[in-house]
Parts: sequence; C-alpha cells; structure tokens
Amino acid sequence: MTKKESRFVAIAFALLSMAFCACRANAQSGGQVAEKPDRDALYQVSALQALTLGDYYGSVSVGELKRRGDFGLGTFDGINGELIMLDGVVYRAVADGSVEVVPDDETVPFANASFFDVDEKQSVKDVPDFNALRAILDERTAALGRNRFYLIRLDGTFRRVKARSEVKQSPPYEPLAKTMERAQTVFEFENIAGSAIGLYCPPYMNMLNAPGWHLHFISEDRTKGGHALELSVESGELTWDYTDGFFMRLPNEGPFVDFDLTVDQSEDIEKVETKAGER
Repeated sequence: MTKKESRFVAIAFALLSMAFCACRANAQSGGQVAEKPDRDALYQVSALQALTLGDYYGSVSVGELKRRGDFGLGTFDGINGELIMLDGVVYRAVADGSVEVVPDDETVPFANASFFDVDEKQSVKDVPDFNALRAILDERTAALGRNRFYLIRLDGTFRRVKARSEVKQSPPYEPLAKTMERAQTVFEFENIAGSAIGLYCPPYMNMLNAPGWHLHFISEDRTKGGHALELSVESGELTWDYTDGFFMRLPNEGPFVDFDLTVDQSEDIEKVETKAGER
C-alpha cells in the first residue's frame, strides 16, 4: 500500500469512527438531538394563572431552567421561596429574607428565564420609590415598543428595599391569594448594595402572566433577597435586554390539565404581586 493510500484509509477510518460515535450518542439520547436554546427568547414554565389557582407542583428542574437562560424569576415546588437567577446561578430567597443556592434537581411550578444580553445601559440616581422607578421603565418601554418583552437589572445602592417571600406549602394547595394571607413574610433592608432584576410582559400576556413589571431583589453579597414590593434607589446602573421571542413549557400532569384558565384572575394577581399582607 502506498503512502497516499495509507493516508486515505486513515482519513476514511476516522470519519467512520466519528459517524459511529455520533449515531451511538444519538441512540443513547433516545434519537433526539439536543435543542439549542434561543438567546433572544423568554422561556416560561406554565402560566402564572395556573399558579394563582393553586398548582404549586414543580414540573421543570432547576437544571433545565439554567439550560434555557442565565437570568430569571419564579418560585419553587410548594412555593418554597422566591427564585432569583442571576449570572447563571439560581438562588432561593427563603421566608426570613436570607438567600441560598438551589441544586439543579429541585423543580419549579412557574418561572421565566432567558439569557441576559446587554442592549443598552443608563445611570439612575435618587429614585424615591417603586412608582418613580416604574415611571422611568415605562417611559423607555413606550419609546422601544410596548409589545416586546424586556429584562432589566439595576445594580447599585438602595436606601430601602421592602421584599417578601413565602413559607413552603404542602398539598392540598389553596389558591395563591388565599395562601399568601398566611404564608407570606415581609421584611426590609436598608442602605444595601445589590441588584433588582425585572421582567416586563406586554398587555396581551394577561392570560399567561402578569402584564407590566415584576421585580426581585438580591444583595450584592448574595445573602439577602426576595420579591420586591417597594424600593428606593440611591444610585445605580440600569441595564436593558430587549427580548423578542417567547417559548412556553406546559405541565402535562397534575391539576393544570383540568384548570379553567379562561377565568379572569387579574384582581387576585394584582393582590399577590403588589400587596404586602404582613403577618
């Protein structure tokens, strides 16, 4: 065999080996090719309206959520605290306002996640309360277009943050507004450095999520956090990510499959999202 023929045989053998390995890997994964997540899409687990009706059963793992994004908000099985995903790490703000890292095998009944890619930045200073921050966000949203999704993170120093979390629940589950009357805990942080992370959903999402802004907070040292009810900003940097895609993952078992999701739950959602209901 000539040297040229030997090289040809070696190359052919290498290509056949690669093909065999690819086929074997494909067969071991059930014949499915791994889907590459869209970096410009919002990934949503279930509908917020299902959570408010009482479906607290986790249907997607934290590991899968991290495959779909490095930034997000939500809650955990049994509404066991507030989910905060930042820089690819999933944290839980528990009922006393402290924060812990969550393992990949825990599950979530509702969450939103995406990859945070910076589209613009702006400085903010002396923002007295949530309404003033919302006005800044809404003004920019109106200019960019109200029918897109937006992710924001506000890194800075906060004079005050009023936040909440929840005590884990056990079945049978009640509707969320009723559960929060006894399960919600409210706490405050003062003169604290950290990040407020937020999601804007457009008005037409009112049957799948809460339209408008939803914010969670986590301290710079990653020890404190929760669902933001009120805040005052001393100064910070506001970063935006415009998000033009949407993917929804529905539970295929449990109470979700039989819920009447056409019922108007806007009043209960408003109560759950914005009211303190202190214990």
